Amino acid sequence: MEDSPLSRRRLLWGAAGAAGAAGTALAVAGLSRLTGPEEKVKAAPPSPVRKAPVAAPPATPRRAAPTDYAPAVWIPASESNYMPADRPESDPIEYVVIHLTTDHLPIMIATFEDPAERVSAHYVVSANGTRIAQCVRERDVAWHSGNVWYNHRSIGIEHEGWIDQPVYTDQMYEASAMLAATICAKYDVPVDRDHILGHVEVPLSTHEDPGDVWNWDKYMKLVATARRRVRT
Repeated sequence: MEDSPLSRRRLLWGAAGAAGAAGTALAVAGLSRLTGPEEKVKAAPPSPVRKAPVAAPPATPRRAAPTDYAPAVWIPASESNYMPADRPESDPIEYVVIHLTTDHLPIMIATFEDPAERVSAHYVVSANGTRIAQCVRERDVAWHSGNVWYNHRSIGIEHEGWIDQPVYTDQMYEASAMLAATICAKYDVPVDRDHILGHVEVPLSTHEDPGDVWNWDKYMKLVATARRRVRT
């Protein structure tokens, strides 16, 4: 019997299907040999997710110390009563000038705070030596000596008291001497009477403080002793 075209096509399709099934079986058998009896085909792991870089925290700004002298309390004078500067770069600090308030400490500080007064000092020491106020930063020029040249090159220390009614206590001398010694150490000011002056000794001064009762010998010995203890 002669095959018809339709019969030949059916035979070809059957053979192709058998070959395809056999090829699939061989492929599965070959894959199992590559992976081993215990292994499973695993999907490729996902790519790691890159985290955005974390910005570093901003640097903490350096703050200036509240005062130039640690035991002092900051009570600022009016900006109208001193001159901003950058000492000792702008001018050397070569002198310490000793003053007398001729008034109570709170009244003296109120004077420095009054913009109409046009006067100030860097420090004020109380009569009992327990309180020191800083009213002008050491880098700035206080208006305390009555002499522009000396103002630019000195630090002024006021002391609570009166020329005719002195209340210069041992505690006040000691507190002031330690302050003066610290200033001398910081700016390399010699501890002698050529560089530690009374207001009355400033050229062109019209003042008489700290007065004749101020004990310079005692004070300078205290400053010299304190200076030896101050670390530079």
